[in-house]
Amino acid sequence: MRLFVYKHALGFMRFKWPALIFSVVLVLASLVSLFTKGMNFGLDFTGGTVIEVAFQQQADLTKVRNSLAASGFADAQVQYFGNSQEVMIRISPRPGVEQKTIGEQILASINAVAETPVTVRKVDVVGSAVGEELKEDGFLAVLMALVGIMIYVAARFEWRFSVGAVASLVHDVIITLGLFSITGMEFDLTVLAAILALIGYSINDTIVVFDRIREMFRKMRDATVDETVDEAITSTLSRTTMTSFTTALTLIVLFFMGGAMIHGFATALLFGIAIGTYSSVFVASALAVILGATRDDLMPTVVEKEGADSAPL
Repeated sequence: MRLFVYKHALGFMRFKWPALIFSVVLVLASLVSLFTKGMNFGLDFTGGTVIEVAFQQQADLTKVRNSLAASGFADAQVQYFGNSQEVMIRISPRPGVEQKTIGEQILASINAVAETPVTVRKVDVVGSAVGEELKEDGFLAVLMALVGIMIYVAARFEWRFSVGAVASLVHDVIITLGLFSITGMEFDLTVLAAILALIGYSINDTIVVFDRIREMFRKMRDATVDETVDEAITSTLSRTTMTSFTTALTLIVLFFMGGAMIHGFATALLFGIAIGTYSSVFVASALAVILGATRDDLMPTVVEKEGADSAPL
């Protein structure tokens, strides 16, 4: 099904240089933020205590924060969890203090400002050593995914297209990480899972475009490289729109109805879908064209049979 039918191909390649400059600016801004500000790692990576409590009426987060600060927990992260009567409290590790004691102190602090006694739903404890190990394992997971995809695209496409595909992947990951660094949003295991999913989504979109470029090179033998790439991208526009729309629709539902724990995951993928679709066109394809990709790079190699030039007897 084609949602969009165009008499002429859209001129995507006319904007390849402005788009690449824009991408470089975004990547540099993300790297500056990552190296100066860093990431707001969740307790999955830093360790600490997570306590979920239920109020019998709507919780006043300001009163809860002030009470916790007065009890020595000024660094506590307090937020609604699911609805306005359920609250999640995150506390960084307290060396030399038992987690049971911390839980009792927090509960007493909350009950001091609550109109009725609150109920403890769950208490989770993550050690700092476990958090560091998860951080290292997460980094290795992303690195291995990128290396595996690099090997795949290097085997499937000519090197100019492989460089474009890998560059678009790195571009998507860095900018998505930069979003979390600049905004200060919490980076936890669910966001890491979204980054890994984004890598797969982005490379799939890029491979679809590259396959269509190869097909158009065989059909449009008299067209220029820019015209061929524009025609290929335009012909995949309906497929890309439908895929992105249906995926985004699901993520929007997760963002608004999935609770606070899933917000980071949904945000990372929603942003990743947009930046991944953009990079498939204006990073992967544009970079391949700038590097000098030609029709011969994607045409099958003709293998001459032995004795083909011999005169018949």
